[in-house]
Amino acid sequence: MAALGLLALVLVATAFLLGGAGRGVHHAAARPPASFFARVRTLAGSGIGSVSAAETTGIDRTLAYTPYVRVAGSQHREVALTFDDGPGPYTPQILSILQRYQIPATFFEVGVLEQYFHASTSRIIGLGDVIGDHTFYHAPMARLSPADQQTELLEGARALEHYGAPFPRLFRPPYGLWNSHTLSLLHAERMLMVLWTIDTNDYRLPGSAAIVRAAVDGAKPGAIILLHDGGGNRSETVAALPKIITKLRARGYRFVTVPRLLIDNPPPHDQNVYSVVGHGG
Repeated sequence: MAALGLLALVLVATAFLLGGAGRGVHHAAARPPASFFARVRTLAGSGIGSVSAAETTGIDRTLAYTPYVRVAGSQHREVALTFDDGPGPYTPQILSILQRYQIPATFFEVGVLEQYFHASTSRIIGLGDVIGDHTFYHAPMARLSPADQQTELLEGARALEHYGAPFPRLFRPPYGLWNSHTLSLLHAERMLMVLWTIDTNDYRLPGSAAIVRAAVDGAKPGAIILLHDGGGNRSETVAALPKIITKLRARGYRFVTVPRLLIDNPPPHDQNVYSVVGHGG
């Protein structure tokens, strides 16, 4: 029975991610009142699960000259592991590996999945990792109207807050799809769009060895590495993660969250983000 229950949850999560784009377009929830977001932002300065003052400074400094980041600077031998499309059935295994190796990470979560897998969100917050917004229905933002983009962004943030996360200062567009309306919304909410330096293509299920090779061979100081903890079968990612950590540590890399990466390694002004549009995420 337990196995059947897990299978049902996997199917639910996958169905939302595969079919959510259409539902996202027609989602009718109104934007929450401004006072709600003002209250949420008061939670973002300190405490368990929040972005520290220093890391918030890194985000604000980056936003002063670019609305998005694909790679940080090369001042220190640091990289950031990021996980998309959760929380889901494989997130607890990912978190256990990260905890065992004492590795911080950044998670870009889908709001609709919180009702099923919010225990993992609570655990992420307790570990002090960072959670970013990945929309409510995993919707392709560039294909939505400005009003529907706003709903996807803010309903995603609201779902995270409902389960104890601070207001997300980071956003990752599903499928790497975004446009000028997306950037305008992010600017209004003081959010930074985080893309990636290395796409491991783990969502394609290429085998754990291929995932390890992509992460390790592509690594460089300031790299943001894209992996997935949700959205389907992530057993290969689970198998690959310890090897990625071990191999990169052997090459002298230190793992940090995206906000910490920004403060330690201010990103270059030229981000060349268009080469990742429409891929991964």
